[in-house]
Amino acid sequence: MSATTPELPTPVSEELLVQRLRARDESAMTLFYEKYSAALYGVIFRIVKKEEIAEDVLQESLVKIWHSFQSYDASKGRLFTWVLNISRNLAIDKIRSRQYRVNSRTQPIEESAALRQAAEPSFRPEHIGLQEVTRQLNPEQKQIIDLLYFGGFTQSEVAEELNLPLGTVKTRARAAIKVLAKLIR
Repeated sequence: MSATTPELPTPVSEELLVQRLRARDESAMTLFYEKYSAALYGVIFRIVKKEEIAEDVLQESLVKIWHSFQSYDASKGRLFTWVLNISRNLAIDKIRSRQYRVNSRTQPIEESAALRQAAEPSFRPEHIGLQEVTRQLNPEQKQIIDLLYFGGFTQSEVAEELNLPLGTVKTRARAAIKVLAKLIR
């Protein structure tokens, strides 16, 4: 640390931390890491569901935050919100990447499905018993609903994952939603 840079007080105010990061103070990045890394890792892990990948995405996030910090605009939101969005977007990019999908296909189906169900999404269908209701769908419909709503896949990703035409995925999803609507009533 240079002699012209004052020590950061504990706890660090967000304003002072932002100033120090804008000044490219590496010790401020250490404090940033101590303050935010656990929360960022938790969000990333809920998306990617694998420790080693979550650690990699966290590291990528920190590098991106450091290199793009000048684009942070405090008038548009808090620092944590900005870094959370960067980390979340990198995690989503990771699970949508071809390499990630190929690697996850090589796992046994039971393990892959268990990992998807272990996620803690912001919408928690277990509170209304939706996962139990989906068990009443036919296997084709259930598989698509599981991937779309519990696995976080897009319809295009489901089509690619199951090697089905996109129209088939959309038709089965619509039919499954109609069945679910009747079952929930």
